[in-house]
Amino acid sequence: MKGYEINVHHITRIEGHGNLVVNVKDGHIEELRLEIVESPRFFEAMLEGRRYDEAPWITARICGICALGHTTASILAAEDALGIEPDEETVLLRKLLVDGETLQSHILHLYFLVAPDFFNAGSVIPLAETHPEVVKRALRLKKMANASVETLVGRKVHPIGMMPGGFRRWPLPEEIGEVKRLLLEAREDLTATVELFRRLDMPPLRRDETEYLALREDGEYALYTGQIASSLGTISPPRTYRDRIHETVAPHSSAKHVSAERDSFAVGALARYNLNHDRLRPWAKAVAAELGLEPPVTNPFHNNTAQLVEILHCYEDALELCDQLLERPNGDHRIQEPTRHGRGVGASEVPRGTLYHDYRIDESGRITEANCIIPTGQNLANIEADMRQVVSDMAGGEPNDIQQRLEMLVRAYDPCISCSCHFLDVEFV
Repeated sequence: MKGYEINVHHITRIEGHGNLVVNVKDGHIEELRLEIVESPRFFEAMLEGRRYDEAPWITARICGICALGHTTASILAAEDALGIEPDEETVLLRKLLVDGETLQSHILHLYFLVAPDFFNAGSVIPLAETHPEVVKRALRLKKMANASVETLVGRKVHPIGMMPGGFRRWPLPEEIGEVKRLLLEAREDLTATVELFRRLDMPPLRRDETEYLALREDGEYALYTGQIASSLGTISPPRTYRDRIHETVAPHSSAKHVSAERDSFAVGALARYNLNHDRLRPWAKAVAAELGLEPPVTNPFHNNTAQLVEILHCYEDALELCDQLLERPNGDHRIQEPTRHGRGVGASEVPRGTLYHDYRIDESGRITEANCIIPTGQNLANIEADMRQVVSDMAGGEPNDIQQRLEMLVRAYDPCISCSCHFLDVEFV
């Protein structure tokens, strides 16, 4: 293999700033790094001293894409700490919102960030010139998902309707009916999306040693919350997350690297698919079979395919949740009050993987300690391991082709780099 160097500053079509550095000399990899160069963001410090019911508004601002996911995890942590048990209708509405955010994010990623690679386009802008029907469909689907969330909680991002113990305002039956109408109208565009991605061949890559972590819940495809499950067979409650996953500082990254039973692991749509595929809704399960996703799937490029399958699952799940909510009496849905104080952990699946919020709340309702573990941070070490495999598999190839494949690999993980840069290290006892 001839020597070559790859230096990309910054990788395009991902959220945040990350660099690729690869140096191969005489057939040996001398350097290989995914450099995260965002400034550290001390979101945990922003929570200390604030009331628990302010935390969801603050943590929603960690991310403009997973704002609802941070809100959900924050609420779950506060409820766990304070002994608050939301009513059944509240849980159903939260699950509907999680479906909506998953649709928002996956549609954005697949159409606007991933699809240009397969049409030899540098971005969605030239794609709009060559394939206008694809971009128009993408915009319609994104508009549908945004409108669904906004109808239920007041905003497309940074929701203002959710809070520990319930909702500040319960949506009217006609508003839930409007969400159902928006979903039904999107069926044709979703069918066309399946046909589009059916024609796209994901690059080959296989790493059977990858460990996958995701939440798992009895009777459903876990997105709202669940137990921490590993592809190696272990399962444990969210409160044990610090025993399961371990953060270390990486010298080339402003985001920490994370390990579990192995030196790296993967979270996200592919991890969820590998651990929960038997609980998919019928349309999603049928399309997964048609696309040849026979679990376990170990090609990280198929995180894209798993996102497509999750779009269909969330679509069907959201329709059923709308029906369940419409069949129930429109009661007062009063906010549940705290019954204790202490430590609480919230774990929820956001589009990029499992998100953890961990709070200690005192008797006055103020947060004294906080910790947030972001999905992209959990994936970084595994992305580098996959990068090493790509370079090895493409030995002798042209550097430009290897660079493109590496950029596609990073994009397949759908990283949210800004969110991953937290530097507070707390030890709860």
